[in-house]
Formats: sequence, C-alpha cells, structure tokens
Amino acid sequence: MQNEKCDTLDVILDGKITIQKIDSEGNIFPINDFINGDIIGENLLFAIKNNYPMTVLAKSDVKILHINKELILTLCQENKSFLISFLQSLSSKALILSNKMSLSMKTLRQSVIDFLLYEYYVQGSTKIKLNMTKKDLAEKIGVQRTSLSRELNKMRKDDLIDFDNKYIIIKDIELLNELHIEN
Repeated sequence: MQNEKCDTLDVILDGKITIQKIDSEGNIFPINDFINGDIIGENLLFAIKNNYPMTVLAKSDVKILHINKELILTLCQENKSFLISFLQSLSSKALILSNKMSLSMKTLRQSVIDFLLYEYYVQGSTKIKLNMTKKDLAEKIGVQRTSLSRELNKMRKDDLIDFDNKYIIIKDIELLNELHIEN
C-alpha cells in the first residue's frame, strides 16, 4: 500500500501487477504494469525515506520473491553481473517515472499525437493497429477512457484521424508532425 515501508526488492515470478498513484480525491494515475521477471522496490530499498509513494495491485494471481537489503548488498559486492543488472533496473525505473511525469505535463491531444507518431514509426503505416483497448490506452496516457474518447472524437472532427475499435487512421501525417513540433 502507498506509504508502507519498502524492506525488500521483489521479483515477480508469476503474474502481473500494476503500480498506480491515488490522489487525495481518489483519482487513479496508472504508472506502469510489471510481469514475470520484472523487479520492483529496487529504487526505494536504499532510500533514506523508503516508503512506497504508490500502490501496488495484483492484476492476476502473483508469486513474488522477496529479497532483503542485506542479501542485495552482498550480491552487489560479490557479483559484478548482478550489480550491473541491479543498476540497469534502477535506471530503467527512473526513465519510466520520467516519461510518466513528462506525459502528465502535456495536454491530452499532445499525448495522443505522441502515441500516434510513435506507433506510425514503429508500424510503418498511417493505419495504426491498436494492440490494446482504448481503456488501456487511456491508462497509459494517464486519463479516463471517456476523456480519451472525447479527444479522439475532436481529432476526428478536426479531420486529423479516423478510428474504429481496432485501428486509428492518421489522415494527415504532415499536419500531425507539425502539431507535434509546435508543442
């Protein structure tokens, strides 16, 4: 739970968890999902103030290996490969948080445009296949599904995109790029 002390580094052996921030008004801000093999807690374990700033929720049955601080210290001192993996994991978590924070400072339209441009380059097409539900996309962007739907409809009305349940079609990639550069 949010504000509990972090005493162990946790490795997800099986299942899926999500990390989310719940504000004082009860709004939920999803941070990231983690699956088999992912590690959580390494960014808090050695902090002076090592309370969880967010809530960890299981999205399925989960098996977790808890590794205490002393064993982590020993492994870091005696095993260079472990130390490198530990530092890489810490760095990756810092990037995830940084990306989430920059998303929260953008408008919803900017976040949707970023997503569309990223997928355009990855998929190599203006017909973007959605590999997630709109609810999942809304969570990824950090908004309610209804807000995302409203923005997608505005973008359709502005003749930037068209969409259905499985695809978002970019109608004017040059204009989308210009809008991205302006912001």
